[in-house]
Amino acid sequence: MKLGYFLACEEFDPRALVEQAVLAQEAGFDGLWISDHYHPWNEQQGHSAFVWSMLGALAQAAPGMHVTTAVTCPTTRIHPAVIAQAAATSSLLLGGRFTLGVGTGEALNEHILGDRWPSAPERREQLEEAVELIRRLWTGAVTSVRGRHYQVDHARIYDAPDEPPQILVSGFGPKSIELAARIGDGFVTMHPDAEAVGQFRAGARRGQRVAGGLKVCFDQDERQARETVHRVWPNEALPGELAQVLPTTPHIEQASSLVTLEAATSTVPCGPDLEQHLDAIRAYEQAGFDELYVQQIGPNQREFFNAYREHVLPHLQRHGEYVRAGH
Repeated sequence: MKLGYFLACEEFDPRALVEQAVLAQEAGFDGLWISDHYHPWNEQQGHSAFVWSMLGALAQAAPGMHVTTAVTCPTTRIHPAVIAQAAATSSLLLGGRFTLGVGTGEALNEHILGDRWPSAPERREQLEEAVELIRRLWTGAVTSVRGRHYQVDHARIYDAPDEPPQILVSGFGPKSIELAARIGDGFVTMHPDAEAVGQFRAGARRGQRVAGGLKVCFDQDERQARETVHRVWPNEALPGELAQVLPTTPHIEQASSLVTLEAATSTVPCGPDLEQHLDAIRAYEQAGFDELYVQQIGPNQREFFNAYREHVLPHLQRHGEYVRAGH
């Protein structure tokens, strides 16, 4: 399993994200995930860098690193034809080391232009049509389409990617997993759920790559780490579809006020005990993941990267649990 680093555009400003990418490369992480949001989940996070600008900066700051959007919603806020062009340019700048992660999105980010927030079945239908259109445009051919959800009139991407990027599809339920298996080159999910991985692989037609994300909070004070997670990322513990349907940051904050410290930190390794971090990483490997991207919550970024460079990555390499690209 490859281990990468997850850049959280919601929590850090653009300059900090670039610095983290450099530190991740120096520490030996294999690739980067980067979130794509218009709003943060709460005011404690407080940032919202534009991912397509960030990708150009990352291509220059951390050359050779593979970068994946985790994940882009190519259906409402930005038309899929524009996403196709942005992704094509990013792939060229990154030397082909780019993957487009996509999902059906959240109202938090997609409502900003006043569009109606569709039902889950309609959002899945939109995503399928968007992915098909993006792939057509990546061929560089002149494209005209009049679909159910999207229209394109004589569009052509002149700087098309040398090879079409892989498209990974995010899914959090049986119907979304079925869609990922049918239209995706891989599957994105945030939990080490072996059953979900198995369902995806059983139905996968294009590829079987499975990627996941893990939040941690490395700090010498475990209690402080737990409080940091609870303060900054309580939204991760929201149940059901709340995170998809609540439309504004204040709404997310109101719902998150019901999340206890114990609930917010129940799946997040907190503190200086790196064995907890290793156990969490192993859970994804045991569930059948091919890639895992770790996000450090809070301010101790350099301490986190030092600890992982000196202890976590070497341990995984010694025990054959971490495979760098090309190995």
